[in-house]
Amino acid sequence: MTDKAAIAVDTLSLGYGSTTILDALSLDIPRGKITVLAGPNGCGKSTLLRAIRRLHKPSGGRILLEEGDIAQLGERLLARQIGLLAQSPSAPDDMTVEELVRLGRYPHQTMLRPWSLADTEALERAMAGTGVSHLRHRHLGSLSGGQLQRVWIAMVLAQETDIVCLDEPVNHLDMSHQLDCLDLVRQLNSDHGRTVVLVLHDLNLAARYADQLVFLRNGVVAASGRPEELMTEALIAQVFDVDAMVITDPAYGRPLCIPLRTR
Repeated sequence: MTDKAAIAVDTLSLGYGSTTILDALSLDIPRGKITVLAGPNGCGKSTLLRAIRRLHKPSGGRILLEEGDIAQLGERLLARQIGLLAQSPSAPDDMTVEELVRLGRYPHQTMLRPWSLADTEALERAMAGTGVSHLRHRHLGSLSGGQLQRVWIAMVLAQETDIVCLDEPVNHLDMSHQLDCLDLVRQLNSDHGRTVVLVLHDLNLAARYADQLVFLRNGVVAASGRPEELMTEALIAQVFDVDAMVITDPAYGRPLCIPLRTR
């Protein structure tokens, strides 16, 4: 594990029954950067993200943090290191925004350490940082999709972890709310130095927001590097089986993929 890596995935293998999902996969997640995982459906993106949070037990390999192998860490300690927002999370419609965000403080609670001023301050920072403070008494069922996604992100931020994992955080959001959500993620990274690992399907959003882009295919890393290095017509064809034209985004200077046809 290098000094610049927040997470080191070392020859990780994982499957369900006889189906292999991750096949001796190795990857370093750089500290204080945004890493985006991309690839075709079923390539192992979400499984890798959940494995990083130890929600799936690998059949081989290991995942390292500064504290060592995550398999050896206590659950509360791990939850204070890595926050995860899973794909399409759910909670009761009659729960309020504040009640949901408070759940993010669970890893910091013990029988000997009840809710404290530090917890209240973390709660308020998370809601203010995501712009949902004014919604604190609203029920989740009354929120729009964009508002609800901000509340879920606030819950993860309330954990105050150095590493934040987000699985398709813009799924089911319209264009405006997609940009709003990812701009928020970028702000959290730049202002607070959080290491962020994102799963995104949209290659153009991935190229715009990623510091490190990782292409997965068939349970292994097909390629990783800066978006300018990975967003090539040849590599997109190899990983996604799509012929595409890649140009430079005139607004952001990042690669822009124009799909042409499936191969």
